[in-house]
Amino acid sequence: MRRLLTLSVVVCLFSQGLMAQDKTAMKYGNTITPQDMKAKLSVLASDEFMGRETGTEGQKLASKFLEDFYKKIGLTGPVNGTYRQKFSMYQSDWSDVYLKVKGKKKMNGKDFIFSGNANMDKEIKLPTVYIGDGSAISGMDIKDKGVIVTGSSREVQRSLIEAGVKAIFVASANDEQFMQTLPRQAAFRMKGRLRWDKENTGNESIVFNITKEMAADLLGTTTAKLDAAATSPSSIKEKSVSFQVKEKLAEISTENMAAFLEGTDLKDEIIVISSHYDHIGQNEDGTVINNGADDDGSGTTGVMELAEAFAQAAKEGNRPRRSILFLNVTGEEKGLLGSAYYADNPIFPLENTVTNLNIDMIGRVDPEHENDRNYVYAIGSEKLSSHLKVISEYANITYTGLNLDYRFDDPADTNRFYYRSDHYNFAKKGIPIIFYFNGVHADYHRPTDTVDKIEFDVMAQRGQLVFYTAWILANRDQRVPVDRTDDMTYDR
Repeated sequence: MRRLLTLSVVVCLFSQGLMAQDKTAMKYGNTITPQDMKAKLSVLASDEFMGRETGTEGQKLASKFLEDFYKKIGLTGPVNGTYRQKFSMYQSDWSDVYLKVKGKKKMNGKDFIFSGNANMDKEIKLPTVYIGDGSAISGMDIKDKGVIVTGSSREVQRSLIEAGVKAIFVASANDEQFMQTLPRQAAFRMKGRLRWDKENTGNESIVFNITKEMAADLLGTTTAKLDAAATSPSSIKEKSVSFQVKEKLAEISTENMAAFLEGTDLKDEIIVISSHYDHIGQNEDGTVINNGADDDGSGTTGVMELAEAFAQAAKEGNRPRRSILFLNVTGEEKGLLGSAYYADNPIFPLENTVTNLNIDMIGRVDPEHENDRNYVYAIGSEKLSSHLKVISEYANITYTGLNLDYRFDDPADTNRFYYRSDHYNFAKKGIPIIFYFNGVHADYHRPTDTVDKIEFDVMAQRGQLVFYTAWILANRDQRVPVDRTDDMTYDR
């Protein structure tokens, strides 16, 4: 149920000069329409942009689309006259990892899956023993050796590493199923997560996921004998296994996109309105594209609509008092990397950043609200400031009348949505935030997250709510105070 403002809060807002139904605000808020949103999103979430994965051609096309738009509406490029905050990251490529089986090289991603983290100058030969399911390794001579284990859990692998094992070969329980899923596993495992440092500082580990048939070949035996020796693994003789783990490193160049509208008498104070414009891309042969219409094409479209509305206001003599930075970050799907880069390398001082309004998925209706389409999750609005939630509710009651759902503000929320979008990197710096979100749905992170599923009428309402909230924040006399201790842990 939507919370209503108390009389005392309304009186407080009126005393600050926030009058109901600001006709000027409504003029520009009403330019945010379902039709305009559909036109923009139909381009942003089209197959042409190939799922907008960070560092790819599709992401570059999306950044050019944003750049052209911001130029067209007359906003300033705040990064040395450009709209691009460029940076680089690094990504491992494990395609040079191989095992030698009967003297022949077997390659990662084709014959097995490497899931560890190491980098060797040359091939090594390692004495390797069979240990069954790994449950009874006490007393076994495995230190500085390789081990072949069946049905290995993370706990077993951890105990083996603690016992000084150099390499773990995990034999599958079902070879046919393993080979069927290998292409999907390869797409996920062949490249490592993006990271900031060129040097790989992770803990070294060598883990090969192989078929049982390959395990038998490595040990010079048969799968039947491996099965028979499951409870007495010492009956399988030790063998030497040769392999090489070579990390190839690629530099991934990418950029946050930023457009700036300078304010008037309070122009040194900045409101950041953000979204992430990246998504999860496509499969290797390009036959399946994850268009990311809702995630986060909808949020990026929302930021574009707000930018257009504020730009029009400024051209017509209604420039906001505070400055506004419209920020579309990349790398969100890789671990909030773009917003983390901005927070550590801000275009404008963070001490002058008043608020972050972050829009991530506002185009759909989740299963919880099938009978209540006119809602939005407003996350984090009272974590750092006692005023921000009040202003948000005032804007909603005055202009949009949505149901503001606060369930994800609970520190015990197992979904942990507060940590899962780009506002998080602003909140960590002590900047009050609101995260606007429609919740997850069956098409989340799937190729079926397409434009035809978007409910543009409710998306426009949500965009208008962000606009009116930003209008109030940009024009009120006082910046919102940071007067609360956040009850979230900042432990993702």
